[in-house]
Amino acid sequence: MTDRIETERLQAYKRRFDELDMRIASAMKQWSIPILRVSLAVVFIWFGALKVFEISPAADLVAATVYVISPEVFVPVLGVWEVLIGICLLYRPLIRVGIFLLFLQLPGTFLPLVLLPEVVYTTVPYALTVEGQYIIKNLVIIGAALAIGSTVRSEAEQ
Repeated sequence: MTDRIETERLQAYKRRFDELDMRIASAMKQWSIPILRVSLAVVFIWFGALKVFEISPAADLVAATVYVISPEVFVPVLGVWEVLIGICLLYRPLIRVGIFLLFLQLPGTFLPLVLLPEVVYTTVPYALTVEGQYIIKNLVIIGAALAIGSTVRSEAEQ
């Protein structure tokens, strides 16, 4: 008798847990992409604005990587580009444009890994400096952009 009661009690706990788990997963599904879009937009707008106003800690790294255009021109232009990416991510009809701009910009962010190994590694190729970590975090941005991009078509269109 006690075993049966214990089994029923465990099943009741499992049902409650499953219900709670489903509610949490549903809320995560509903809010994850909008929160991801806003988060990514904030990062791009913030980091871009720092470049525009010439107070970005990454400006020297960008300047040391780009040889073709003067850093005085390139860094603020890159900043405006990043702000545009962020704005596009905030306005649903422009998400495709934002992701397109993002994927044009991101390959350049990895250039210091090749062009400036002394700046991004303490031990090549695995021990990163703070600058190297700053660059590698862009892998998360790529994943976020892919997740956001997967939602640009309505379910009826897919």
